[in-house]
Amino acid sequence: MTPGVSLDASCERGVILRKSYRKVLGGASSLAALGLSVLLHGCGSRPASIQFTQVPEEGPGGSAKTVKIAGCATGMKPGQRIVLFAWDGTWYIQPFASKPFTEIQPDHSWSNITHVGTKYAALLVERDYAPPRVADTLPVQGGPVIAVTTVTGTPSALSERMTPGKMSFSGFEWEVYRVPRDNFGIVYPNSASNAWTDQKGWLHLRITKEPEGWTGAEINLTRSLGFGTYAIQVHDLPELEPATVFSMNSWDLLDAGQYHRSFDILLGQFGDAAIKNAQYSILPFNVPGNVYRFAVPRGALTHSIHWERGRLSFETQDTGGRRVVAEHTFTSGIPTPGGERIHISLYAYGNSQVPQKNGVEVIIEKFVYLP
Repeated sequence: MTPGVSLDASCERGVILRKSYRKVLGGASSLAALGLSVLLHGCGSRPASIQFTQVPEEGPGGSAKTVKIAGCATGMKPGQRIVLFAWDGTWYIQPFASKPFTEIQPDHSWSNITHVGTKYAALLVERDYAPPRVADTLPVQGGPVIAVTTVTGTPSALSERMTPGKMSFSGFEWEVYRVPRDNFGIVYPNSASNAWTDQKGWLHLRITKEPEGWTGAEINLTRSLGFGTYAIQVHDLPELEPATVFSMNSWDLLDAGQYHRSFDILLGQFGDAAIKNAQYSILPFNVPGNVYRFAVPRGALTHSIHWERGRLSFETQDTGGRRVVAEHTFTSGIPTPGGERIHISLYAYGNSQVPQKNGVEVIIEKFVYLP
């Protein structure tokens, strides 16, 4: 049991008694076992409830880290099970959208893994209940939802530093990452001081040299917007080193079934100065036709993505001259909306053949979304 976490006393005693009497019974008759079950469970007469016996730490969500969560259910009926959620700006089903249910054991305990959040929720539901993958508010008790319990994550010494900050940019709320982010197995340090808005409302992202190495910046929308047109207007794009990566991408950290609903506009060469310096792409990258590379000049550029059912159309324009620099359309493997959120990031590529030499700053005048 996690220190400082309150566990319902009757639930705790029930679990201990069941484990103890299971040893005592040994070869006892099924009738005696049935009598003990009636004694312990009260024939289902008690109101259904859920308790947490192990509460994870609080912190920002992320696809790379999972922790154990556990609890106990009382008063439930056969076939009912648990649905878990973690709060990271909204409620995300746990541990994965493809595995939304947690089974209750014969001793009434349940356990699973969850991605880290600031709050956690457990729902006792009927077996045929269809839970939402993402929700601004939790489902309420009633109908197939038998009981709902929430708990705040366990505080840790790193909680304040790890919790994403918030900023407003172009009329939307964004999270600002203060912790390293995992990108396909490579961890990139981030600093909240590397992302800010100026008096004009323009967004500044930069890469700086810190004791732990090159530190970048990443922000993401606090909610999913779904189908529509997304655009960023970059103010006077500087010359980027081969190791520098700047991108606007979609990412659903919990649903790997559609490759995390990922698509992106990316400026960077991944450390290889011989290749073109920009790309449009969707996951997986190893599928022929899922990556379209092109060259972008310095200066003011507007990048846009139009996302509709079965189609992703990309375009890059010279903002000043309104000249189309590049455009491409994907029509295969297009994800559908769910829990994705738009990320804007700037970082030094960790596997670069040509290491980052200097810091850099990219200024985005505005972000636009049109449904």
